[in-house]
Amino acid sequence: MSNVARWARELARDHLESPLPRRWAHTQGVAQQARSLVLILGDQADLLEAAAWLHDIGYAPDLAITGFHPLDGARYLRDVQRAEEHLCRLVAHHSCALIEARERGVADLLVDEFGATPPDLIEALIYCDMTTSPDGDYLPVEQRLAEILSRYGDGHPVTRSITRSSPNLIDAVHRVSAELGERFCSA
Repeated sequence: MSNVARWARELARDHLESPLPRRWAHTQGVAQQARSLVLILGDQADLLEAAAWLHDIGYAPDLAITGFHPLDGARYLRDVQRAEEHLCRLVAHHSCALIEARERGVADLLVDEFGATPPDLIEALIYCDMTTSPDGDYLPVEQRLAEILSRYGDGHPVTRSITRSSPNLIDAVHRVSAELGERFCSA
C-alpha cells in the first residue's frame, strides 16, 4: 500500500469507523475492489485506492455541511487536508454525483468548485463503488442499484438520481469489467 493510500485509509477510518460502522465496511470493500484493478491501472492504482478510501468521507457527521456527501467530502479534502486536485475531483464526482447534485440544488456549487467534467479514473471508481454492498461484499452492479433504490424508497433524491444515472453506472462497470477481463486473459 502506498503512502497516499495509507493516509487515505487512516483518514477514512478516523471519520467513519466509529460513527458509521456500516459505511466503514462499505468503504473497506470499495478499497479492496480498487486494489483489484492494479493490473489495468498501473501507476494510477494508488490514486484510485486513495479515492476509494475517501469517496464517502463526506457522510461523516463531523464533516457534513451541505448534506451532499460528495461535495462535503471533496471540500474537506481540499480545504482542510490540502489533498491533490485530482483526488478531490474524484470524490466530488464519484458515481454520477452531478446528477444527484442537480436533484439537491447544489449542482452549481459542485461545478464551480470541482468542474463539470468528471476526472480520469471516474469509471474505475464507479466500478469499485457500484460493485460493493453496504456491508463491503462484492455485488453485481444491477443488484447494487436495486439495493440502493430499495434502501431509499420512492421520492427520495437518491432514488431519482440513481434511476437517471443507472445506464451510465452500468455501462461504466461493464467497460471496466471488460478491460479487466481482457488484461487478465492476456496476462
